[in-house]
Amino acid sequence: MNPDRYTAWREEAFEQLNAKNKRLQDDFGLGRWPRYDYDLKAGKLLFSEGNIVKVVAEIQIAGSTSAKASNWLWSWANSNLPGEFLSDAKLVRSFGEENGIDELAQAYVTDADNDLEALGWELAGAMVRICNALGAYRSPRGEGDGLYLTIKTISWAG
Repeated sequence: MNPDRYTAWREEAFEQLNAKNKRLQDDFGLGRWPRYDYDLKAGKLLFSEGNIVKVVAEIQIAGSTSAKASNWLWSWANSNLPGEFLSDAKLVRSFGEENGIDELAQAYVTDADNDLEALGWELAGAMVRICNALGAYRSPRGEGDGLYLTIKTISWAG
């Protein structure tokens, strides 16, 4: 890919992500369950109601935003995360290196507009597109902070 085309490509990836997430919402109720839990050691995202797990997703960890640092950190650069769920993020880094796209190849990304949530969704969308994931989920971690996960498989529990 030509690095000059990357901005349009990222916008397309974001549009594709929105369509995929809408499908996950329609088919599995994502965004409507009263409770979610993620288990980064098992690579699972669980959605439940009344202490009963209803939907189970296998995940990869894309990255996180930090209001304090005003940036995005790719998961492959975060030594606190389990390595077995970073393989897709590492593919994104390789894609960025091969195509001369710095924001996919460097550990930290800042946003000129200082809209970390938009930046997080756009970069998660790039990962979903590169790795052909089913969608993405943002786990709130406090004001301005978020953990972005991509969904590899999803099914009803039970």
